[in-house]
Amino acid sequence: MFDDYIELSGDRLFADDHAMVGGVATLDDREVMFVGQQKGRDLKDRQYRNFGSAKPEGYRKALRLMRLAEKFKRPVICLVDTPAADCSVGAEERGISEAIARNLMEMSTIETPIISVVLGEGGSGGALGIAVADRVLMLEHAVYSVIPPESCAAILWRDPTKHKEMAEALKITSSDALELGVIDEIIAEPPGGAHRNVDIAARNVKTAILKHLDQLEKLKTPKLLDERYKKFRGMGQYQEPVQVES
Repeated sequence: MFDDYIELSGDRLFADDHAMVGGVATLDDREVMFVGQQKGRDLKDRQYRNFGSAKPEGYRKALRLMRLAEKFKRPVICLVDTPAADCSVGAEERGISEAIARNLMEMSTIETPIISVVLGEGGSGGALGIAVADRVLMLEHAVYSVIPPESCAAILWRDPTKHKEMAEALKITSSDALELGVIDEIIAEPPGGAHRNVDIAARNVKTAILKHLDQLEKLKTPKLLDERYKKFRGMGQYQEPVQVES
């Protein structure tokens, strides 16, 4: 999608997390900041990327880059693809929950447009840590969920084989997310899925991002932040049923 890309590393606190990548990029005539999760392609690469599960330093690196983008008035593009955040003992000791929670809080007030795209798997807080955005887009066959259906079935029903029923209950598909107002647009994939033709998939994602950037860059900062706040406050609203007298 990008004409050029310079990776920036490290959270300036502990280490560089290879599951979370980011840097300065050019999107047509725009200079943007890119942040994304990387799962890896073969076994060696997957181990190097921790299978896409970022650690606390990954989310702190992401936030550092977003604040840098805010300073230089560059839009932020986040690409989400993770089963979940890292849940190892080391990640817990270094404050994975705090790191994600801080990203949720800080991203709600960053004074530059933010667009997040769920590319494959948007899993739990690991996805939300880079998905508090003005626009949340989702590839047609991606999933976005608080927990994998197999794990949820094992916890609630003590039977992981009931993952199909749980997947339906969790509403994890792009069409479900759009209907519930969790995302703003579904991006079409080439026949057979995005992995069948990466060039077409990337072009579709780029087109969608540019369309929404054109809209967001017309908004003044107070309006941008106000609409971002209302977007997330409006999710999950519950209305009491109207009582009809017989």
